Amino acid sequence: MQRAMDRASLRQSLVMNNMANVNVPGYKRKDVDFHVALEGHLADQYRMDSMEKAQQEASDQTSLRLDGNNVDMEREVMAVHETALHFEALTNMTSNYFNNLKSAIREGK
Repeated sequence: MQRAMDRASLRQSLVMNNMANVNVPGYKRKDVDFHVALEGHLADQYRMDSMEKAQQEASDQTSLRLDGNNVDMEREVMAVHETALHFEALTNMTSNYFNNLKSAIREGK
């Protein structure tokens, strides 16, 4: 869960950086696909990195505007909300895990 929470934090940081650079000519958005990261948790690190690189390269090929910038504010705002929901779910799962541990330590009392 720690890795998933780290990925959610990384994604939130990248998305916020994209939003900050919405008016920079030639800026290409950066992102980490949370779902790929979860699937990649079961795979080796090399596979995860290569998948992310391929996705980033595909994103770099597109531009929404004539100045070469491919940041879409609507997409970024949705990504912020999606990532916040994932992080909240992970936080709840972590909290439940530790509550169950405390209960087991107290012998179910």
